[in-house]
This record gives sequence, C-alpha cells and structure tokens, in this order.
Amino acid sequence: MVSDASPDEGVVEDLPLIDEKAVEQLTEGLISHYLPDLQRSKSALQELTQNQVVLLETLEQEISKFKECNSIVHINALFSEAKHYHSKLVNIRNEMMMLHEKTSKLKKRALKLQQKRQKEELEREQQREKELEREKQLTAKPAKRT
Repeated sequence: MVSDASPDEGVVEDLPLIDEKAVEQLTEGLISHYLPDLQRSKSALQELTQNQVVLLETLEQEISKFKECNSIVHINALFSEAKHYHSKLVNIRNEMMMLHEKTSKLKKRALKLQQKRQKEELEREQQREKELEREKQLTAKPAKRT
C-alpha cells in the first residue's frame, strides 16, 4: 500500500518537549565556558597583528636604509670615477700645454731658419750679381770706331 503521508508528519509529536529555559541556560553555560578563551585568543590575535604591523614598518625602514647604503656606494663609485676622469683631463691639459709650447718654439725656430735661408739666398744673389758685374767689367770691350 502506498501512503500519501509526508515523511515529516508526526515528527513534532515524536519530539519530547524541550524546556526553553533549559536551552537558554545550556547555551549560556556553553558560551560562558568558551567565551573567555575566545576573547583571550581574539586579544592575542589583535596583539599579534599589531606586532606584525610594527615589524613590517621596521622592515620597510631597514630596507630603505639598505637602499640608501647601496645608493651611497653607487654615488661613491661615481665620485671616484669622476676623480679618475678629472685627473685624466688634467694630464691631457698639461700635455696639450706642453705640446703648445713645443710647437710655438718650433714655429719660432722654423721662422728664424726661413729668414736665415732667405738672407743667405739674398746674399748669394747679390754675390752672383757682383760677380756678373765684375765679369762684365773684366770682359774686353771692343773699341769704338770713330
């Protein structure tokens, strides 16, 4: 035989009557038993969270200090490199000044030599002209017929 009755039918009737006051007292007892531990755990977790925040801030500060140290090392390297290149520039400038002095002296010397050569050539030319003039005078001239 098939029954059309729902499975929950009669359940309420089967349950014993529960005293609401007893349930409330049991609930309060259970809560009062576990609540202090839960509150201590909650405060411990809050303290731990606060400590973690402080620790994170401290770590961030230390990281920034390390970054500053690295940048200081980098800056020091740049300064030493700048000092190295500055000394190179000073050496190059000194060499250029020395070369300038040498070239100036060489130019003066070359000018003096050129002037001396020109003077010698002029003297040779004058000597040659004198010799030609002398030869002309020494060369016999035919007498003029009158």
